Amino acid sequence: MKKAILFFILVFNIGYLSTAQVVLSPIFTDNMVLQRNRPIPIWGNSNDNETVEIRFNKQIKIVKADENGKWMVKLNPEIAGGPYQLIVEGKNTLQLNNILVGDVWICSGQSNMEWTVGQSQNAKEEISSANNPLIRHVKIAKEINSLPQDTFATNSWQVCDSTTVADFSGIGYFFAKKMVDDLNIPIGLINASWGGTNIETWISRDGFENSDEFREMITTMPQIDLDTIAKLKTIARLKKIESVQNSKLNSSKTDSFKERTFDDSNWPELNQPQAWEQQNLGVFDGIVWLRKTFVLSEDDLKKKAILYLAKIDDEDISYVNGIKIGSSNQWDHFRKYEIPDAVLKEGKNAIAIRVVDTGGDGGIYGNPEDLKLIIGGFVVPLNGQWKYQVESIKTTLNVNEFPSLAYNAMINPLIPFAFRGVLWYQGESNADRAFQYRTAFPLLINDWRAKFDQGNFPFYFVQLATFKTTGNSNEGCSWAELREAQTLTLQIPNTGMVVTTDIGDPNDIHPTNKQDVGKRLAALALNKIYHQKIISQGPSFKSMKIKKNQLILSFHHTRNELTTHDESAFVNGFEIAGNDQVFHPALATVKANKILVSAKNVKNPIATRFGWIGDASANNLFNKEGFPAVPFRTDHWKTITKNNKYSIDKLLIVD
Repeated sequence: MKKAILFFILVFNIGYLSTAQVVLSPIFTDNMVLQRNRPIPIWGNSNDNETVEIRFNKQIKIVKADENGKWMVKLNPEIAGGPYQLIVEGKNTLQLNNILVGDVWICSGQSNMEWTVGQSQNAKEEISSANNPLIRHVKIAKEINSLPQDTFATNSWQVCDSTTVADFSGIGYFFAKKMVDDLNIPIGLINASWGGTNIETWISRDGFENSDEFREMITTMPQIDLDTIAKLKTIARLKKIESVQNSKLNSSKTDSFKERTFDDSNWPELNQPQAWEQQNLGVFDGIVWLRKTFVLSEDDLKKKAILYLAKIDDEDISYVNGIKIGSSNQWDHFRKYEIPDAVLKEGKNAIAIRVVDTGGDGGIYGNPEDLKLIIGGFVVPLNGQWKYQVESIKTTLNVNEFPSLAYNAMINPLIPFAFRGVLWYQGESNADRAFQYRTAFPLLINDWRAKFDQGNFPFYFVQLATFKTTGNSNEGCSWAELREAQTLTLQIPNTGMVVTTDIGDPNDIHPTNKQDVGKRLAALALNKIYHQKIISQGPSFKSMKIKKNQLILSFHHTRNELTTHDESAFVNGFEIAGNDQVFHPALATVKANKILVSAKNVKNPIATRFGWIGDASANNLFNKEGFPAVPFRTDHWKTITKNNKYSIDKLLIVD
């Protein structure tokens, strides 16, 4: 019987192999863009040793598959144009249609790169006016793997129009829109981004093994069983939460949490709006109940009442006095719920919100003034301390925090696809290890350049936007240190950085103004690649002279036009320090295209800093072309993240 089964398997496999279809790598679909002016790799699989013919435009190439059925050809360089057909013929024939030749850009990083046109400011207007067939976009599916992969889940290239553009990367689209407007060539966007990812998951194992900083770390990776880790970390996280809230998790009691009369006096508190990961609850995903009480008079009950709950990450069911008044599963949606008549009571009232956090940050977030109750024309502020209780925790591990896993599944399968350059927006998840980012970020760039073997292709990135984080020059600020690490990466050849301190949102880590970010990235490309004679970046620190009690600063990228964008006589954001290394707010002015900095209580200044804080939105130093100045410091004094290192062991610790 076993011999018969074995014979059947062999016959089945032989029959299967003899009828295998010619297939292309999934990056090749209808509507795609191929890179112009350089050899174009085309690859796929077929029967072992099968002869495959590839036809494109006026080219014909013939290749023989290897003993494993793999094949690849390189088409001769093509100029921008199309649409064309790509025909691949073996025992079967594949035909791809509506293919353009132009410039292709890989868009990668975390959530601010993933953020879509539909989530960006003025989304309705942008979507309705999007009808540009020269722009094409493909989203690489979010996957991880412990080994480098040759293929990935199929996603088709989309032609830009009002029915498709809402799901495009916002930054990628606005970059492409500017490029098409100026160059009138096709632009292809390969969107390989994933919210919440750290930089380490995007670096190959080979990259780590070739790095003195990370070589020891990567040797621990093969010993990890991710399923076991997830269970152990869940148990540890559960113990911590029960200790913080001094009670066991018991979902059978949660139905009473919404009631007005429920006694929450023993519940711990956290501040809202603010991610609970930044507070005593710590890092975890799951379900949390939030409660807030307020008092009303009899007259208040006669007025229309509307509850505003800012934004809630990710889902909510909201109750007032036990009555459900609304719900949403959109984490970036402003909550506005009308409270029905007779729900509110004279005296004590209670708001209860069941929050489901599926990943990343959790809780109410946004502007404090957006968290309120309006009764008639009277506003009851609801920001501040809320009672909370955890109902349950999610029993999965954020495996994309581990090294190389996203690279293996989302970047490696693209090799050796030809492209023009990379657009990168990432760093928020690495802020606590900002000093090490000085090594990790250049490592990623050099790693990708080595893997794709297309030379030192352009690598343009976005510096962290304004965001209200803790810390300053005297306390230390990880957000500022991460920005510095990004600035230092400009030492890598053929890189460029976009500064966004002026277009962020202090209360939202995902600012919706992706238009200006995309345009500024395009300005870098138009200047550096296409040699348009434009200033494409803001003032950056050049040199400092000390003259008595004053510092005189010179800058690059100004064309003799340093200015304040708000036409103020003074430049905001500067601090100054003497030998005691204590920084004080400074008086800064523009004179003869230099910045003069001083402070009354610093008689012998030796150092200055500019924008050395998370929320740097007050910075008003620009060049005439409208680009903001790069935050910087002239000292090399201690940093607070220098000793924070990435390690596998630390990923297993409950914060």
